[in-house]
Amino acid sequence: MNLSKGTTLEKPSLKSQIDKVCAGRMCVDMKDLDNTLREMASEGLVSYEKESVKLTEQGIKLGKEWQSLLMKKEPIIEVVAGLVDGSITGLVVILSTFIANLGLKAATFAAFLSLAAVSITNFSSFLLGGITEDLADMLTLQTLINYSLSDIPDKAERDKSLLLVKQLFTVLHKEISRSNLYAAVICSTTTFLAGAIPIIAFLLLPRPYDVILSLTIVAAVVGVFLVRYRSKRTKVHWKITLLETIAIVVVATIASLVMGGFS
Repeated sequence: MNLSKGTTLEKPSLKSQIDKVCAGRMCVDMKDLDNTLREMASEGLVSYEKESVKLTEQGIKLGKEWQSLLMKKEPIIEVVAGLVDGSITGLVVILSTFIANLGLKAATFAAFLSLAAVSITNFSSFLLGGITEDLADMLTLQTLINYSLSDIPDKAERDKSLLLVKQLFTVLHKEISRSNLYAAVICSTTTFLAGAIPIIAFLLLPRPYDVILSLTIVAAVVGVFLVRYRSKRTKVHWKITLLETIAIVVVATIASLVMGGFS
């Protein structure tokens, strides 16, 4: 995964990084590393010449996939959740303010109080929920790997492999905790910006330009950025994603307005 950045590493440097994962224990010797690099070279994953190691295009692609799986580096759910929650909050605030005909001060206070509450809630939910979910996934993955390694007939090699996996997941635990903090920040920031921009446009412009521009911004965020992002990540046609996204946003907005009316 370190090589997936496109850099070239010397074999001693690579060995040193592996030793750090092993927490100072020599659980991987140079012979093991040489054998593994030769196998990876035969599979077209690395170019291995003398002491230099570099990933091929196929290796870089595979490295990024492992990084996405183990480190949770792809900010997919946090960006989607941020755009959806921010857009719905902005839409509800704009329509509520317009229907209730609130003054500028009251509208500003209600708008940013609602937006701040949703952003902070998303931050805490993604931080705590993300750490819990990812660590549970890591435990499951570690159990499956340990079960797979238990078939190694050589006891010394089996114990060495199990020890390496244990140390590896200790490192991943730290990385995942850091990644979840980044995810929480990304989600809360995206939520705030997606809601704040149309709300500011609504509060600053005169009627009817305020309603027209703010709703246009919400429609652009939901109909263009969110749909395009989801369609690209899920490999689903944008028309299906558009209909699905609009339906969810409309239902959530109407439900919020109805509940707000009863309260």
